[in-house]
Amino acid sequence: LYSTSLLYIFISLFFKSKSFFSLIQSKNSPENMCGIFAYLNYNVTRERRYILEVLFNGLRRLEYRGYDSAGISIDSSNQNSDPPLVFRQEGNIESLVKSVYHDVAATDLNLKESFSVHAGISHTRWATHGEPAPKNSHPQSSGAGNDFLVVHNGIITNYEVLKETLLRHGFTFESETDTEVIPKLAKFIFDKANEEGDQSVTFSQVVLEVIRHLEGAYALTFKSRHYPNELIACKRGSPLLLGVKDLEEKASSGSSFNDAKFPSSNGQPKELFLSSDANALVEHTKKVLVIEDGEVVHIKDGGVSIYKFDKVKNGGTLSRPASVERALSILEMEVEQINKGKYEHYMQKEIHEQPESLTTTMRGRLIRAGSCKAKTVLLGGLKDHLKTIRRSRRIVFVGCGTSYNAALAARSIVEELSGIPVTMEIASDLVDRQGPIYREDTAVFVSQSGETADTLLALEYALENGALCVGITNTVGSAIARHTHCGVHINAGCEIGVASTKAYTSQIVVMAMLALAIGADTLSNQARREAIIDGLFYLPRKVKAVLKLDEEMKDLAKLLIAEQSLLVFGRGYNYASALEGALKVKEVALMHSEGILAGEMKHGPLALVDENLPIVVIATRDSCFSKQQSVIQQLHARKGRLIVMCTEGDKASVSVGGSSRVIEVPQVVDCLQPVINVIPLQLLAYHLTVLRGYNVDQPRNLAKSVTTQ
Repeated sequence: LYSTSLLYIFISLFFKSKSFFSLIQSKNSPENMCGIFAYLNYNVTRERRYILEVLFNGLRRLEYRGYDSAGISIDSSNQNSDPPLVFRQEGNIESLVKSVYHDVAATDLNLKESFSVHAGISHTRWATHGEPAPKNSHPQSSGAGNDFLVVHNGIITNYEVLKETLLRHGFTFESETDTEVIPKLAKFIFDKANEEGDQSVTFSQVVLEVIRHLEGAYALTFKSRHYPNELIACKRGSPLLLGVKDLEEKASSGSSFNDAKFPSSNGQPKELFLSSDANALVEHTKKVLVIEDGEVVHIKDGGVSIYKFDKVKNGGTLSRPASVERALSILEMEVEQINKGKYEHYMQKEIHEQPESLTTTMRGRLIRAGSCKAKTVLLGGLKDHLKTIRRSRRIVFVGCGTSYNAALAARSIVEELSGIPVTMEIASDLVDRQGPIYREDTAVFVSQSGETADTLLALEYALENGALCVGITNTVGSAIARHTHCGVHINAGCEIGVASTKAYTSQIVVMAMLALAIGADTLSNQARREAIIDGLFYLPRKVKAVLKLDEEMKDLAKLLIAEQSLLVFGRGYNYASALEGALKVKEVALMHSEGILAGEMKHGPLALVDENLPIVVIATRDSCFSKQQSVIQQLHARKGRLIVMCTEGDKASVSVGGSSRVIEVPQVVDCLQPVINVIPLQLLAYHLTVLRGYNVDQPRNLAKSVTTQ
């Protein structure tokens, strides 16, 4: 395959297109949000039904990543003569399951047939190229014989060039996806190698040639009838993990997770898994390898080989792959974390988990002994960079959606304790306008998944401009965690519901602790810092208290079930609470809702006020309380239909004439009050969604992490 003549064929094929030169230099490579899951059993007998169920369950764990279509591929009864079977279906995972078993019954496929070695791949999709339809679902195929099959998370930015070239060489395309060029390119390379007489070409060599010609962000898993019982995975930007379950370990005494050896071709029975997320692995194994960018993982004969692929950007020679050695790591996750437990929905579970998630976020970081001198925070991921941050010209918070709102909630306290100006940037806008970022800046990138495309592009931009880049994410090993100079994991635990809840509150707490750490060298604000640390210590029990409003918020949701719009007014620290509460209602209840800065009420929004439009006003005790009382008076004077959130005991102060519905919440230190105030709004959004009959965990048109531009 690496002979000069054959390599020349590959290179000349693609350089015939003039536009390829510009595309190869494209740095803005967005990706889509999909879920990949693959299962390979080696030297352990599994029935076809068992294999199908493992694949289906893996997809169920990943369904939050996309749920408009799905597909799987398994082996036929005769691998030598019959192509792999492919099933694809529009809709959610259960639609795929029903479709597969319907097709199986129609074809008399034996579900009890056993395989000692078998490789299956599966995919759940969030559409970007082509509408949700079976033809656009994955696995995508090289053609009628399913010689090569691919599942893909990402976007191939130069797929049009590749498609045009393959069309000229006789390939036909059935889908509207960017993915279909990948298996067809694999078949082209394989066929050319065999025409040249190189019948010993390996699966990994074919894949390495394919990915050398792909531009964009992707995670890929390949299956081929020419290489039965083998799988290949590779990634560039999109997440992908390998899970390893050595079945002989159960019988061996004294083995432990600390003895996590890399799988080799030793004939021992084992199961291997590939997944976009650890959620789908933890029920099978805790031994994982986080596949890194530029790696090709080849599973064959029960062993795993890893190769590094590289592409010289200036169009020079292509490098040969170099095998690398990697160690397995151990997942710090329990199966219980990904189950609903006693709750009906993941969003409901995650809302009610917040006392525990906040405790975990602060564990080992909040130091509060008896004496005042011992009250401090310890953020290990930042300690070597605090001096640089304190010397910053400004701090720039960058995020999208809920993460942006969390940063906005923390902006005031960061400014107050650090004495450094803080600016807010929506990631996509920063990149669009190429806003000024300086070497003297500290840029803080906030993302629950750590894979948000716009935030990653903003991070790349900030790195190019020389800023110190700090990451705040919930995902260990994510792109933001890897590419920032330093950072803090929020440790909120697994969040599966598409609408973020517990990650939001943990992000606020982490950024409050960031403010405490930056300002720790200033004596003038010591009393303020100690009050905040005390507030953090008691915060989980305050959250537990506010969760008792669950039934009250359900009753309120019943009153609002038929409404088409909702306004939420906030000010100061709670402007972010208004934005986030409105976003939650918008995301899951599919009701128009708008968070508004109360100070802007007279500059337009007041025109919307009448006796029918429900309006939530957040008026808890802080420096803006008297101003919010004035807002309530003005809204009441215009017969506004008010729902007021206030501090416990303040009902009489905010309910003008007793006409307003009042929600009383516990009081905490002002900079932490947004954590308390957002929870009733999360509960309201949840109950509104359920009562309106919508899917609360998988809202329309959305996926858990927005990884496409």
